[in-house]
Amino acid sequence: MLAIIKTGGKQYIVSPGQKIKIDPPAALRAAMRAGKIEGQEIIFDQVLLLEKDGELKIGTPFVEGVKVAGKVLKQGKAKKVIVFKIRPKKRYKVKKGHRQPFTEVEITKISN
Repeated sequence: MLAIIKTGGKQYIVSPGQKIKIDPPAALRAAMRAGKIEGQEIIFDQVLLLEKDGELKIGTPFVEGVKVAGKVLKQGKAKKVIVFKIRPKKRYKVKKGHRQPFTEVEITKISN
């Protein structure tokens, strides 16, 4: 069984037991400021496709009545990415670093 879910403007192919790293959902951002959210359950209701026993259900745009449940494992930041801009012969150099926040989620079940 697998499903394609949409969260944070991106699409992910998921199956039960799989761990994925997603952008922190807007619903969890307020909880993140209040404290730890590790161990909480999160429900993804925007399911684009469901495959079960070789049968496909394709949504228009979402499959009705299907939800994907997951458990938040941890919050963190990815490795630093260096952004370096240079304009030759103009004495212009800018070096910036960026660490993208992520939420690691383990998919527990797909229900329809």
